Amino acid sequence: INLIPKDTTVVKKRELLKVAISAAFGIAVFFFWLFGYPQALNYHEENQLFLFTCDYFFRDISVVGGFADYVAESIVQFYYIPWIGAMMLGILYGTMQWLVWKVFYRFGGSYVLSFLPPLLLLWHMGDINAMLSLPVALTLVLALFVLIRNRFLLADVVILPVAYWYVGPVVAVYALLRMIGRGWRVSIVYLAGFFVCSVVAYWQLSYQYPYSMVLTGVNYYFRPLYHPCLQFVAPLSIPAISTVTHYFKAKTGWRKPLSVLQVVMVVAIGVSAWTMGYDKDMYELLMQDKLVREGKWNEIISRAEKYQVPTSFSSNCVNLALASTRQLADRMFDFYQSGEDALVAPRMRDNMSSYPTMETFWRLGMVNSSLRYASDLQESILNARKSGRLTKRIVQCQMVNGRYAIARKNIDLLRHSLFYSEWATKAEAMLGDEAAIDNDNELGRVRQLRFRKEMVYSYDEIDKMCGLLFIDNNSNKMALDYFMGNMLLKGNIQGFMQYMSWVQQYGGYYEMPRGYKDAVDCIQKHGNAPGSRYAEYVRRMMDGKGGQE
Repeated sequence: INLIPKDTTVVKKRELLKVAISAAFGIAVFFFWLFGYPQALNYHEENQLFLFTCDYFFRDISVVGGFADYVAESIVQFYYIPWIGAMMLGILYGTMQWLVWKVFYRFGGSYVLSFLPPLLLLWHMGDINAMLSLPVALTLVLALFVLIRNRFLLADVVILPVAYWYVGPVVAVYALLRMIGRGWRVSIVYLAGFFVCSVVAYWQLSYQYPYSMVLTGVNYYFRPLYHPCLQFVAPLSIPAISTVTHYFKAKTGWRKPLSVLQVVMVVAIGVSAWTMGYDKDMYELLMQDKLVREGKWNEIISRAEKYQVPTSFSSNCVNLALASTRQLADRMFDFYQSGEDALVAPRMRDNMSSYPTMETFWRLGMVNSSLRYASDLQESILNARKSGRLTKRIVQCQMVNGRYAIARKNIDLLRHSLFYSEWATKAEAMLGDEAAIDNDNELGRVRQLRFRKEMVYSYDEIDKMCGLLFIDNNSNKMALDYFMGNMLLKGNIQGFMQYMSWVQQYGGYYEMPRGYKDAVDCIQKHGNAPGSRYAEYVRRMMDGKGGQE
């Protein structure tokens, strides 16, 4: 009689300990995203615009897995404030781990192994093209399995097709777990039901998507028709582990060796996810994009002093930070310069590379070029979604140009969002009010710097466009810095020496900038200037062209 309360107390303490560990795991995920990779949150947030409208909701759920997509997008919108987004991810992964444990408990699995699938998904999420729809869908499927009892076998006739449509093909995890619990005799029924659901879903979509996408997930991955291995390994690890533990639960002699193996596996997967899942260079570029968006120029420079990715994207970001702090003339060649595209890169057909160029054009006063890049970036989002950041920039460009009717259409979109609605309301109040726009700190400044007349130019003439910007407005010091910098990058020595008088007269420097002084010294010594940063750049460019001048 005395043993019953004692055993019950021990069980409760163990359960509370497991709850505490699951909560600690969620907190660890929170810190992982907030302090480890906040740039990933920024990247995903700027590639969607979640709207609180009925049309947006029905657009999502009209596609296989649409409800999971809708929930995932509603979470991603909170990435706008990183600590809130990281907190929601911590709750999601903590809940997922707890549900995995509840599933494993039914099949005699251990608590330690319940960390394995969430860690595999964290590894998968290191790929910037991996979307949150998959972790959300898997969590919903696990919750469904935990709630549905084995005696409700006939309910699966309704549950399987409905869940397939709203959650997506990851519902196969539910079917496999039901097969394990009910026995392999009914496996053919579940397998047939799963494939029938996929065929019906494909037919309902009127062949808008290939059958391979309907079968593997329409919005689980950013790039269509591409499915990385971990997208399948992470969800299928749950029924796989359940099958193994269900078989070995009666083998008492295997418990100790298996316990050691489980700990080793979880630790190995966690370390692999940390070291192999997150590419250093890619995430450094994402961080630069985030800092450019936030205007944290000194932080961009300080990070580049420690490590800089040798790409034109990085050169564009660092040079923009230097120009914004009036350090470009002094320190340009203290950092890696990719070549003639180091200040302003040409358009590229992806959803990321042109962000720093778009921001550069905006701050230079080349409003139409910034508008064109923003529009191209928006259209290059592979899943055809809008971007809050880009839509806002498009509105700003249209307002500066006085095209208020077009600006109002995009403002109407932003007003139905959560974090852009306040800005949209203020922007709408300024439409048609020339005085309000002229007095606005950002819009008024760009309106003063922009070209006074329209013109067409090619990318090869970008240095001349910067020169014309400066001629139109001598207070545009950034245009002057970019004009002189472009000539140095192209090796236009004659033009650089010719326009040094502009720097002396309008640059606002008390003495010749250190970078220009170094370039002049290199030119006068015909490149024989040991220790010259510009001489090193010229030598590297010549070596890249086969040593020909």
